[in-house]
Amino acid sequence: MHPNPIYRKASRQQNLDFAQATGFGILAAADDTGAPLLSHIPFLIEGDDVIFHLVRSNPIARRLKTPQLVKLAVSGPHGYISPDWYGIEDQVPTWNYVAVHLSGPAELLPQDDLLGVLDRLSDRFEADLAPKPIWKTDKMPDEAMDRLMRMIVPAKMRIEDIDGTWKLGQNKPDAARLSAAEAIEQTGFGSEIAALAALMRDLPVPE
Repeated sequence: MHPNPIYRKASRQQNLDFAQATGFGILAAADDTGAPLLSHIPFLIEGDDVIFHLVRSNPIARRLKTPQLVKLAVSGPHGYISPDWYGIEDQVPTWNYVAVHLSGPAELLPQDDLLGVLDRLSDRFEADLAPKPIWKTDKMPDEAMDRLMRMIVPAKMRIEDIDGTWKLGQNKPDAARLSAAEAIEQTGFGSEIAALAALMRDLPVPE
């Protein structure tokens, strides 16, 4: 994470809300040699817990048979910033982005919890598709659902540490930051760059 404190003023709740709204990240653990193990996962935040599932054959799932310290990296809008966009002299290129890291011990949940985990995850992401009716697991034939559920395991991580970086041009004069936001929005690179421009205009502030 970027060490400059100017980029790290978002509150714990703002970082949690960002992670929850994103709902997808990279789960990192270590094997017996200390080498990193990574898995891309959808997740749900419930209180101080991150709820997720893994394919049973995933090396991280095997590690979580006993509690393990893990980190979940959640990335948001990001993009290249041209120095020409600031409207001031003596600037260099950079990259603006939002990233939140959640850390703590993780472990497998009882297999009987799996259906509830799947239902809560699908309900959370289906809600974003309203007014489409929410898909429910009971639409699946029991035999097919049972077969799929044997392939995955439920898990949770207890959130003990939150680290957020919102690098959005806060080190520039307001006019230069807003000028860059206007420029990247006009590049036409899609919704992610437009979201970055919106964040650069509306910086997170301590609550």
